[in-house]
Amino acid sequence: MNQDLSILTLVLNAGFVVQGVLVLLMLLSVMSWAIIFNKWRLYSKTRNEAEQFSHNFWGGTDMDTIMTGIPQQYPDSPLPNIFQAGYREFMRSRRDATQEIAGKIVAAGGIDGIRRALDAAFSREMEKLSRNLAFLATVGSTSPFIGLFGTVWGIVNAFQSIALTKNTSLTAVAPGIAEALVATAFGLIAAIPAVVAYNKFTSDLKRMAANMEQFSSEFLNIIARHIKG
Repeated sequence: MNQDLSILTLVLNAGFVVQGVLVLLMLLSVMSWAIIFNKWRLYSKTRNEAEQFSHNFWGGTDMDTIMTGIPQQYPDSPLPNIFQAGYREFMRSRRDATQEIAGKIVAAGGIDGIRRALDAAFSREMEKLSRNLAFLATVGSTSPFIGLFGTVWGIVNAFQSIALTKNTSLTAVAPGIAEALVATAFGLIAAIPAVVAYNKFTSDLKRMAANMEQFSSEFLNIIARHIKG
């Protein structure tokens, strides 16, 4: 007798535990792909805006002009946000130095405050850029084991059925083993894209972090020369 061993039939005929495992893996896969598309758009936007901002910044544009145009040109963009934090602290220090007692703000103190503002802004931007990457890592590392659990459970049920029916022919064994192995396949389908995306985004994040750190260092050098001057 011919048996329908299509994936859909195997899923529909699987036990409740195996079906629960498959539903969980599908949900994890959908959530992973949603994060992957969101991160891909976010990182592409971040790289493009960082390149445009760097071009404007090093093109000789006045910092006050750059500061004024950021809300319209680069809304909530990491590199411009870091510049804003540092430049606002610089302007605050300069304003305090002119309004308060002479000598209250010295060069070293002003630079330290600007450095702390840049570091705090960098940490905030890195936290936003790295958000949900841990979920991809978790899906990539746990999905194969979740699928394996479904497979083991399905195989145990298949052997129990064989013991009850005392039928060891391939025709009797194949459906139960096949439906159990579907869980492993689903686990790999969920895990592989998550692992690939996590590695890719982690590499991208390191490059963006290095770019932001380099900009912070160069910006701090510019401000230090201005204060000392």
